[in-house]
Amino acid sequence: MAQYIVSARKYRPDSFGTLIGQDNIAQTLKNSILRGQLAHAYLFCGPRGVGKTTTARIFAKMINCSNPSAEMEPCGTCESCQSFAEGRSYCIHELDAASNNGVEDIKTLMDQVRIPPQVGRYSVYIIDEVHMLSQAAFNAFLKTLEEPPAHAIFILATTEKHKILPTILSRCQTYDFNRITVENIVKNLRMVASNEGVTIDDESLHVIAHKADGAMRDALTIFDQTVAFCGTDVKYQDVLRNLNVLDYEYSFSLVDAFLKGDYPSALLAFDEILTKGFNALHFVAALSSHLRDLIVSRSGGLDALLELPQSLKVRYKEQADRCQLQFLYDALAITTQCEAGYRASVNPRLHIEFALMRLSFLSGKLSAPAPAAQAQPAAAPQPAAQPQPSAAPAAPAATAAPAPVPAPAQPAAAAQPAAEAQPRERRSRASRGAGMSIKAMIDEPQAAAPAPQADDKAPADEVLKAKWPELAKLYGDKPRLASMLTTTTLEIVEADGFKTVTFRVVNDAQKDWVESKLLHELEGKYRTVVGSMKVYLRVAVVPDDAPVQKKIYMPSDQAKELMAQNPEVENLVKSFDLDIK
Repeated sequence: MAQYIVSARKYRPDSFGTLIGQDNIAQTLKNSILRGQLAHAYLFCGPRGVGKTTTARIFAKMINCSNPSAEMEPCGTCESCQSFAEGRSYCIHELDAASNNGVEDIKTLMDQVRIPPQVGRYSVYIIDEVHMLSQAAFNAFLKTLEEPPAHAIFILATTEKHKILPTILSRCQTYDFNRITVENIVKNLRMVASNEGVTIDDESLHVIAHKADGAMRDALTIFDQTVAFCGTDVKYQDVLRNLNVLDYEYSFSLVDAFLKGDYPSALLAFDEILTKGFNALHFVAALSSHLRDLIVSRSGGLDALLELPQSLKVRYKEQADRCQLQFLYDALAITTQCEAGYRASVNPRLHIEFALMRLSFLSGKLSAPAPAAQAQPAAAPQPAAQPQPSAAPAAPAATAAPAPVPAPAQPAAAAQPAAEAQPRERRSRASRGAGMSIKAMIDEPQAAAPAPQADDKAPADEVLKAKWPELAKLYGDKPRLASMLTTTTLEIVEADGFKTVTFRVVNDAQKDWVESKLLHELEGKYRTVVGSMKVYLRVAVVPDDAPVQKKIYMPSDQAKELMAQNPEVENLVKSFDLDIK
């Protein structure tokens, strides 16, 4: 039986031309070799399985090659290339920093660096997983890394760049390796399958490529595992079963059930998925990815964002055309929220089933008309309309005449002053009871503001100042806020028929709090008090040069203030020799 070599080693790139998905880095390194501008230290960083160590080996072999090609590729026939291929080269040294991470290991390396190469021009030291070096080892390595001998070149490789000291980073040329795209992985896997005599379809290759998550080494390892399970004739269903991956069909059928409002089918499909042993959180993540791909498929200009075989792209486009964009957006929001709250849920299965039911009701919610929002206000005032005859003599006859519909409360309330309409509105809200929604309570200040009229005019400055204390009285349950509104000063500016009322607070923190939490509510209530929509409310900080008004709190201070304002009181205190404390 011949010795078996895994695909990740058998098809490992041995030249810059066969390097996958890192064309910009390969071109930069070839140009530096061609121009003779070699740095003494390089740092290759990026995710696992993207070619960091492989690129370091190719680079080391290239700079010691005796007969490089015109494209700056190693010849593979010279003594240096052959010794490297046979694993006996004395010019290339590899050190695993994960197991040699102490100061003594670095000292041994520093002693070795002084020895010039016997064959070739450079001694290349490849330190893999360099972030595993200890703090002391990094510090011991600094001097040698900054000023090595002319024949020494260091190539550091790591998956965690953030763990490397800034002093090390500043001494190296840094190259960031990208994740390999699904398209490049599929292309390379197709070549490997052809060389190995394996028959496999594009759907299976895409499943393997997505499972590899941008790592070519992982993709080749998964490919070997799949061939070991399926043989040389690989079927799509066998790949799904071997890799424990959800079939695309589940996502397509679930979206069809959501569009029909068929929540029983959605719940049964989820139960089937759990019965097959799939992780529930992975199921939600797959559904979110499917909804994302549907959103992308709705626009022809976003085809490049779909890393799918052509047959699946057609299916995605067909299903996306049957979905409203708002439905897809709301559905993706629900699945994302479900993912976020899954781990904190006491009953994870119920948490996901509730999300599936919400998704099933989305389509009907978007397509159904909403007449209830118009019928509710007409029916709500009915109980409050009965005691209106007592108020009829106060209202003009013309007011009640144009009201043929059985809702006389609306015109009567429109004719009354704002001070009388506000208690009636409270009674109407109380009569609705449980029908009052949270959103309506939040929007109450806006609803209480008077509707803009065509002949609405901004009130006079005197009216605005006179009505200001009434606004402060509305916050009697908040003494500090009421005190702030009572003691403030007003500045009124008129422009284009609108009045801007600016009141002042004592510091920037108070101003930021009012603007972010309270200004919109204050403006709505102030418009109600003055009876005009042409009023804007602003807040500012008291200027530094403004005179500070001293507040009197203690009885003794109040007595002194009274004596200063009234000399007769001061004479009375002196005559009777009263003690003011």
